[in-house]
Amino acid sequence: MKSLAILGRQPALGIAELESLYGSTWPLGSHAAGLDVAADEINFLRLGGSTKLCKLLTILDTTKWGEIEKFLLKSTPEHAALLPEGKLTIGLSLYGFKETKQRIQATGLSLKKAIKKSGRPIRLVPNQEPALNTAQVQHNKLAGELGWELVFVADNGKTYVAQTVASQDIDSYTLRDRSRPKRDSRVGMLPPKLAQIIINLATGDAEPAGKTVLDPFCGTGVVLQESLLMGFNAYGTDLEPRMIDYSGENLDWLNEQYELNDVEMRIEDGDATRHQWQPAPDFVACETYLGRPYTALPPSEQLFKNISDCNAIISKFLRNISKQLKPGARLCIAVPAWQIKKDQFRHLPLVDSLEEIGYNQIRFERVESQALLYYREDQVVARELLVITRR
Repeated sequence: MKSLAILGRQPALGIAELESLYGSTWPLGSHAAGLDVAADEINFLRLGGSTKLCKLLTILDTTKWGEIEKFLLKSTPEHAALLPEGKLTIGLSLYGFKETKQRIQATGLSLKKAIKKSGRPIRLVPNQEPALNTAQVQHNKLAGELGWELVFVADNGKTYVAQTVASQDIDSYTLRDRSRPKRDSRVGMLPPKLAQIIINLATGDAEPAGKTVLDPFCGTGVVLQESLLMGFNAYGTDLEPRMIDYSGENLDWLNEQYELNDVEMRIEDGDATRHQWQPAPDFVACETYLGRPYTALPPSEQLFKNISDCNAIISKFLRNISKQLKPGARLCIAVPAWQIKKDQFRHLPLVDSLEEIGYNQIRFERVESQALLYYREDQVVARELLVITRR
């Protein structure tokens, strides 16, 4: 293990994403995943399911904070002396521990005192929670050359000690989400982070140059946007001409913001259940028809009707595009699942008959397929990510 990633709100998605891009991962508690890839070899800006990227420093055979603190007070001043000259900013983040923020703050102050004895100017970022959030990491430049966020992950009696080298760029996500000229809440608001995950699960570790990602339900173009930023060509279709206009305006805006080069984009009207895509794409990444939005669980009869309608449309789409894809072509499609009780979901019938439609479902080493769900606790309609290949 050379590096570790701190996972987002739904860790299963982050683990599957990392496995798709970088091979085997090791879940560490419920907050992190370890990788046998050096941090500087990971394209962190491409990841939607991880909030921090860290290089692994050491593994301690204890999770007792008193013992960890003694280790830190002994070793940290030596390491701090190796950093570039200037005022050092440090912060501590704990995952999987039961220590209070007051105890963590006390440890931080002790470290500050120990480093300051060597004559090094230093500032400590105070903990409002056991772990610093990405906004604190960014604002305090803790991933910069004079920043030092020490991350501690407890798992199975061991503590993984790491240093943050990158954190999610909140400002960039906000720009790409809320500053686009065309948005429409009535057709759903796909978060850019989720779009990244869908694309990464669809494309795996393929090099983007010259490869095309298709979104047959492109809406306002979020998947197309994120595909272009990753270096893929983007091909979008939608049944509604208004969405084609919206996607076009949003991608023109994107090009003005990021000066996209060496990528191609194409958008056209098309009913995904019968459209012919020319040329055939290399990958398919999309959010399909999610059915009616619900703020509360509807009566059973109404829910069953909605499920049936969604199942029919998505099945027709999958049968249509199957005839146009090469064997082995990979897709990640977000389909609806309905939360009928807390963390209990009703899935589309087609999920159990993918082979009959012409697909194989990809199995991940560390995550069950039905755990690939994106939702909030109070949300009825979730997005279930199906990662499949054309048979």
